[in-house]
Amino acid sequence: MNTLTPPPSVLPDAPNPILDWFSAQGWTPFAFQREVWDAYRDGESGLIHSPTGTGKTYAAWLGALIEWTAAHPPPYSAVKRAGSVPLTVLWITPLRALAADTAESLRAPIQALELPWTVETRTGDTSATERGRQRRRLPSALVTTPESLSLLLTVDDAPSLFRDLRLVVVDEWHELMGTKRGVQTELALARLRRSNPGLRAWGLSATMGNLDTALRTLLGTADFETGEVKAGRLVRGDMAKPLRIDTILPETIERFPWSGHLGLTLLPQVIAAVEASRTALIFTNTRFQTETWYQAILEARPEWAGEIALHHSSLEKRTREWVEDQLRAGGLRCVVCTSSLDLGVDFPAVERVLQISSPKGAARLLQRAGRSGHQPGMESRVTCVPAHALELLEISAVRQAIQTGQIEDRPALDAPLDVLVQHLVTIGIGGGFDPDDLYREVRTAYTYRALSPAAWAWALDFVGRGGAALQGYPQYTRLRQADDGRYVVSDAAITRVHRMSIGTIMGDTALDVQYLRGGKIGTLEESFVSRLKPGDRFTLAGTVLEFVRLHALKVWVRKARSQRGKGLVPRWMGGGLPLSDQLTAHIRARLALAKDGHYPDAEMIALRPVLDVQSRLSVIPGSDQLLVESLRTREGHHLFCFPFEGRFVHEGLAALTAYRLSRHVPITFTLAANEYGFELLSDAPAPLADALDAGLFGLDNLLDDIWGSMNVSEMARRQFREIARVAGLVMQRFPGGSKTAKQMQASSGLIYDVLTQYDPHNLLIDQARREVLQNQLEQSRLYAALARIGAGGVLVREVRRPTPFAFPLLVDRLRQTVSSETLEERIRKMQLSYEKW
Repeated sequence: MNTLTPPPSVLPDAPNPILDWFSAQGWTPFAFQREVWDAYRDGESGLIHSPTGTGKTYAAWLGALIEWTAAHPPPYSAVKRAGSVPLTVLWITPLRALAADTAESLRAPIQALELPWTVETRTGDTSATERGRQRRRLPSALVTTPESLSLLLTVDDAPSLFRDLRLVVVDEWHELMGTKRGVQTELALARLRRSNPGLRAWGLSATMGNLDTALRTLLGTADFETGEVKAGRLVRGDMAKPLRIDTILPETIERFPWSGHLGLTLLPQVIAAVEASRTALIFTNTRFQTETWYQAILEARPEWAGEIALHHSSLEKRTREWVEDQLRAGGLRCVVCTSSLDLGVDFPAVERVLQISSPKGAARLLQRAGRSGHQPGMESRVTCVPAHALELLEISAVRQAIQTGQIEDRPALDAPLDVLVQHLVTIGIGGGFDPDDLYREVRTAYTYRALSPAAWAWALDFVGRGGAALQGYPQYTRLRQADDGRYVVSDAAITRVHRMSIGTIMGDTALDVQYLRGGKIGTLEESFVSRLKPGDRFTLAGTVLEFVRLHALKVWVRKARSQRGKGLVPRWMGGGLPLSDQLTAHIRARLALAKDGHYPDAEMIALRPVLDVQSRLSVIPGSDQLLVESLRTREGHHLFCFPFEGRFVHEGLAALTAYRLSRHVPITFTLAANEYGFELLSDAPAPLADALDAGLFGLDNLLDDIWGSMNVSEMARRQFREIARVAGLVMQRFPGGSKTAKQMQASSGLIYDVLTQYDPHNLLIDQARREVLQNQLEQSRLYAALARIGAGGVLVREVRRPTPFAFPLLVDRLRQTVSSETLEERIRKMQLSYEKW
């Protein structure tokens, strides 16, 4: 057991080469940086919360260098003869793009002072050769991801790899916390603390609301040996970093708006904004939008070829690295990107950020705004580009949330057992474990603080023999108990497959896109490729490609003869961003102001014509009221309901409302939902009055009605696919090939059926149901919405024409029945009809 002891007290303001280097850059330490250095010296751990671009990286990094240089005065000849400083700092980052940039920042003082330290990265992009070299000797500081860290824990002598470790830094903790990747990080930290009791851990965050919970989740609940709860240090860099949020406003506003009707119509203004900046980042919410906007800009400004680029996670590594290098060097006019560039990456040349569509949350907009002016004291500027007139309401609301400091919380998860099962196999490969000791260790992770002995025993049994239903299948007997009582993995095939499948990120099968003669371009999801026929054209990485064939799990393509005209733009799963609950509250508050005749900013003033028509045709609801509009058209009888709670909540509310209405009279509904409300369409009038009297939007029997209104069992069956993959029941990849999405779905579906029939109390089945209720149906937000509506009341209005609030829902349904070539024409006819009326 290696117990770390700090060196003799060295105050940060004492003579020290690291501090001298810091001053030589023309920098003066901020108060929060000095506080972190002092706390680190005293053996403390904590969370640094400070705006983007204020120096969090060096606040966390330099404490370790100050400590080392104080204990090892120059010359460093003896250390150099030994090779280099062993692994001392582990830096965990959520993004591969962030790893390379972080490593460069960490190297700066080391190279300037010629310290015998090495800094390297280890991510999914690291070559097998480099990983093999790192297996023999790790660098002094390793920048890695949660998945790569877990892989290191599978090494036989994993404790020896980390015996000199003194500091773990978790960058962008707000991005990991509350996710299964964050839970994976918590478990890894619990393991590292176990073998290094004096280990210090610091998290970095710029955008989070519930900081106390974030600190506790990062540091764990108690010391493994003593049971002592360490409070940890919350260090706030309360610095007023200038932030400017503005919006490109349309010259005219359509009083009957629809989703996507703005967007590219604002392209000239976006191009003008790019021309006015040295370098700009254009953020989108999906990879589909990134490809679309890049093509549109290039078509409008062909002379910018070579000066603009695009960046998202499905592009080939070399392409992403080239874009990042060019951004650092100031060699690009603009980059169209997704969240792949919105975390912590330092590009000094970026003067302006543009956000296409609503950011859907205050934290996300703050994070992206921080990519501009990424230095202390410099202004960060973000310009929002609405794709929908009602997104002006969202932009106004998000600015108000930021100004009042109401940033979204990141709630911790509740002991996901699929991640725990994966961790048990990981530790079983990495030398094995004593079950009682590991149970105590796991419970020091905040997410598993209340893990019951019964749940622990179930997890051990499940990895040991497959549980009650799978015990007859040898592939599910992954751990065996040795004579000394330790659980180990002794099967080389299980070890190999586990290492290939480790991680908690789930998605459609990614297929490499490869030129017939040439290199790799990027990846596409199988669900998109399955629809392609030979000769079909599509765009990827800004290039129009022609599909040739799918062979050996590769998409073989050639460059299209003509780059003119548009090919299909790939769509990737998981791109939709939900409105945060904090933002929906601000949206309803902005509507309440408009109801009273107050329009406090440019966005609300621009939106006023839409809201005026809404007031004349119906009403604007108060902040706690639910508006229900009843309309009869040639299509049938419509009920439009507007809770303004976000799409996910509305999808659940729509099914719940339809179910409760159908209990009064036999009736069938067609459902539609968007961020602002939902629609129920039926052939006969719905019994609205009777249902309202019976508690249509009440809380009584809510859970039973949710189960009755939706096929939750089938939803849980689909959700189980992810859980089964994380828990190692099905493999997304295996030696010599890869399973298709259909194969994985069939395998996980078969296992789900077996478990529900022969092991109905299996805890992974229970987890699938909980995740459906909370993640897909947002049960807690749905409950809160109904409670709010119960207090505020329901406004029912019979309308003769669709209102501006209802029109987008009509268009969303129309998209499903009208071809894209005639959709806009049909919409224009509807708008003209309603305007004339």
